[in-house]
Amino acid sequence: IPRARAGKGTGAPGEMDDSSKEALMEEAPPRYTESPRLPCIPHELRSLLLLVVLLVVALVVVNVTFLLLGQHLSESHAEMVLRMTIHGVDGEGAPQQLAMSKKERTGTFAVRDGPNASATVVYDYGKLLVGYRSWRHRACYITRVDKDNFPGLDAATETFQRRQGEDAGDKAVALADRSILGTTINILCSTVPVFWA
Repeated sequence: IPRARAGKGTGAPGEMDDSSKEALMEEAPPRYTESPRLPCIPHELRSLLLLVVLLVVALVVVNVTFLLLGQHLSESHAEMVLRMTIHGVDGEGAPQQLAMSKKERTGTFAVRDGPNASATVVYDYGKLLVGYRSWRHRACYITRVDKDNFPGLDAATETFQRRQGEDAGDKAVALADRSILGTTINILCSTVPVFWA
């Protein structure tokens, strides 16, 4: 249907004549079609789907929680220091306390230093050092060891105690550079001078 032009003939500019108005009124408005609807899901099926989705989400949350918990426990177990009591052969001798750190690669023993005193011996397998600190004396002693020949605990303790007895205090020169010491020996000897044995 042709559209009428405004301002044609005798009318004022912008006005339409009567014939064009009738033509516009006869024109039908456009038809809009309804958008297609999704098929209706029965209520029982919808409830079942919701239940399945919630169950899957719950299983995922439980699995992730257990995985994270297992990782946390394994990390804390790896960093934990192993502590045990070692008895002598056939149960003879005084029991010795041992603490081992896999992370630091050290073994720490509590030994006797006289009738009422104790000392600590640290085997540092990473730095190839053995350290000794008696709680009766204000000094630490260290010695280097061969990678394939670590001295036994009794031999190391005897060597350190003999060196401690020989030490006149003023004659010996304390270790100036503590960077060669591992973390465990550094902590053990942090408040006292360190001497080579």
